[in-house]
Amino acid sequence: MGKDGDNILLDLLKESDQKAFKRLFYSYAEPLKTFIQYFIHNPEIAEELVLDIFTSLWENRKHLDIQTSLKAYLFQAARNKVASYFRSKKDQAYLEEIPDFDAAQDDVFSLLEVQELSNLLEEAVSLLPERCREIFSKSRYDLLSNKELAENMNISEKTVENQITIALKKIRKFLDEKYL
Repeated sequence: MGKDGDNILLDLLKESDQKAFKRLFYSYAEPLKTFIQYFIHNPEIAEELVLDIFTSLWENRKHLDIQTSLKAYLFQAARNKVASYFRSKKDQAYLEEIPDFDAAQDDVFSLLEVQELSNLLEEAVSLLPERCREIFSKSRYDLLSNKELAENMNISEKTVENQITIALKKIRKFLDEKYL
């Protein structure tokens, strides 16, 4: 979800719009869970902490003053929940497990960005005209050369090249619009 979309949903959330809250939840719950699980290695606890984050978001919705992006705010909340989780453990072994967020955060964010970009790419390809999508998919996913594609589809190599060029332009435009 883009920053502008998040800002609109955040404004609606402040007005107690439940649909906006659901949209935010479905957009961010899974990435937040993945982020938390990277540190805690327990899916049930990660899920509980994500629910805590969204419960707090809903309870404090009218007083939210988010200076950064909503995405950054939610991931900072997740980071704080993980730190609190480790601090709540009295056992010294847990204290030694407190993660080095700065070292690991880039890895987790990179993974989440790759997942987001992959989903957007898949969406962009699905929006291509049928013939263009077919040629592009066979070229990129089936790893067929332009010559092989032309022979298999009974079209010229020039047509294959043109369709791939069109596909790449449309995908690039889509990603420019959707990906921050």
